[in-house]
Amino acid sequence: MISESNGKKTDTILVFCPNWVGDVVMATPVFRCLRQNYPDARLIGLIRGYAKGVVEDAPWFDQLIEMNDKSWRGFLHLVFQIRGLQAQIAVVLPHTFRSALLAWLGGAHSIYGYRRNSRTVLLTDGPRPLRDGGQIRPVPMGKYYLEICHRMELTIDPDTGPRLFVSSSLQKRGDRLLKRYGIEPDDMVIGLNPGAQYGASKCWPPEHFARLAELLEQRWNCRLLLFIGPGEKSIGHEIVKLSNAAIINTGPDHVDLALLKPLIQRCRLLVTNDTGPRHYAVAFDVPVVVIMGPTDPRYTHANLEKTRVLRKELDCSPCHLKQCPLDHSCMREILPPAVLQAAEQLIQEQP
Repeated sequence: MISESNGKKTDTILVFCPNWVGDVVMATPVFRCLRQNYPDARLIGLIRGYAKGVVEDAPWFDQLIEMNDKSWRGFLHLVFQIRGLQAQIAVVLPHTFRSALLAWLGGAHSIYGYRRNSRTVLLTDGPRPLRDGGQIRPVPMGKYYLEICHRMELTIDPDTGPRLFVSSSLQKRGDRLLKRYGIEPDDMVIGLNPGAQYGASKCWPPEHFARLAELLEQRWNCRLLLFIGPGEKSIGHEIVKLSNAAIINTGPDHVDLALLKPLIQRCRLLVTNDTGPRHYAVAFDVPVVVIMGPTDPRYTHANLEKTRVLRKELDCSPCHLKQCPLDHSCMREILPPAVLQAAEQLIQEQP
């Protein structure tokens, strides 16, 4: 079947999704834009296996293909798999040369993405990053990705906020887990997300999360859900050990990125480091307090109506280092009472 959009025809579109979970969520307006402009096209997403659960319930993609291209064997297998799809268009959201090369070797007729460095020669078209002097100017990632759609001359919905979806079966899984935790429909639930796959520099100290849990419980008599991802078991154990609050640690239940969606959607508030679940909250319209340290806030400065970002402006920040070589002051100096105050303000502003 041929789909027409703005005078263009296509029947298969490949979308190379971003690698980081938060970036995948911030790219959802692009997925929505492509589906709206090519309603009858076969839209195929290429995505890292760990992030598949983020978008698999959404109405945008007809198929999701897990990318396993780290080895040359996996890379070549993916090339032949892409060739078999006979795509007319490839939209490459990651900045890597490797992703553009996969689209080019895979035989896509037109390849769109940011024209950066040597990968430019592999692209049919795409925007160039904005620069201040010789440096790329930080802009919100959602807006940044949508510039590719502008370059493709697509019609863009005025609503450019991120969206996520939960299937009925996934919702039932979430409901069963919440019931097992003893959470009732009328309970106020606050989520705590203390980890970050990016690196330890993004993590607020466990003792601060432990104290905050006590303050939140005292303030609202709420139920506290501690979201623990892969490799973060020790963080969760330390927070529970240090706190006198009745914290529900989800770590032993191995909550994946799919199941995390209905759990965050159930929350009245989320307190998190600057990492993927932060963007889940925005997509589900859940108020969120973000504790930010080494990252530049300009990359996420969008859709902040129900967001409070707490950060310390230091001489060394933003550094974007995964491990702090100093004393981690950018995170340690943000204290639990300040986070509680931000939470109170958010709760008061919502109906």
